[in-house]
Amino acid sequence: MANLSGKKVLVTGGAGFIGSHIVDRLVDLKCKVTVIDNLSSGQKRFIQEHLKSKKISFSKSDLLNFKAVKRLMRGQDFVFHLAANADIRYGTANTKVDLEQNTIATYNVLEAMRLNNVKEIAFFSSSAIYGEPYIFPTPESFLPVQTSLYGASKLACEALIQAYCNLFGMKSWIYRSVSIVGERYQHGVVFDFMKKLNKNPHELEILGNGKQKKSFLYVKDCVNGIFTSVENAKDSVNIFNLGTEGHTTVDRVAQIITAQMGLKDVMFKYSGGERGWPGDQPFVYLAINKLKGLGWRQSVRTDEAIRRTVDWLRENEWILRERR
Repeated sequence: MANLSGKKVLVTGGAGFIGSHIVDRLVDLKCKVTVIDNLSSGQKRFIQEHLKSKKISFSKSDLLNFKAVKRLMRGQDFVFHLAANADIRYGTANTKVDLEQNTIATYNVLEAMRLNNVKEIAFFSSSAIYGEPYIFPTPESFLPVQTSLYGASKLACEALIQAYCNLFGMKSWIYRSVSIVGERYQHGVVFDFMKKLNKNPHELEILGNGKQKKSFLYVKDCVNGIFTSVENAKDSVNIFNLGTEGHTTVDRVAQIITAQMGLKDVMFKYSGGERGWPGDQPFVYLAINKLKGLGWRQSVRTDEAIRRTVDWLRENEWILRERR
């Protein structure tokens, strides 16, 4: 349980999709916010309003630069750690990226916290740590076998956080999240489909067979879940699934996107197989009873969350052009 109002808070990845929404909430709470982001995927314009009003400070730094992390950690009360490699597919081509950008970066954050006597951290993990579970909806207690380097690196991060909490008296909130969508979204299946459809509005390539079952949570519901648990969960290590009441298929996502873009008679072409790429999870559906027990509720259903994402991307086509 933490009261963040007026506190000094460090946000890694704070110029990113979810991180910038965390920053918005912290500014509302009148926190003194420091953002660390190397801008490899983050967008400074997402936090530009706060920078102009001098409500936050920003450092373009990489978490692998331990001296910078240690310096910026000085005097902080709380850490939101969201910076990470988010491209699961890329990890198979460059097998160091998840180790470095996820696990080693998290170690640097934790060690900087220890040396500066900062005791509280909220960490954004992933549903990828569950691999390919056989229990649905999947509870936090499920013991996973890893199927991706990304998932393995995130699980290693969780283990490091738990060890630091037990050894050095820290407290943590860990979030195993499904895919997040909404305003400022810039990576994932909705993004990929829209880029393809902008190039060819008559045909859409879908990786896998389109039958993969996925969960998509609206970003503001995600942020509400994070703050609900930070403000109410009392254990030394608090682990929560961030998910939805149901799930959908990749085919359904494609149908929603094409309809929202006003496209008709789009031909779907499939690469085949039950997963889109090595490490892809064919079924993601998390149990959310634990978070609901703290009073949190999903307010925006999946179809509407995807529609809002499509609308935002259409209004901000610069990001479709700039992001690969």
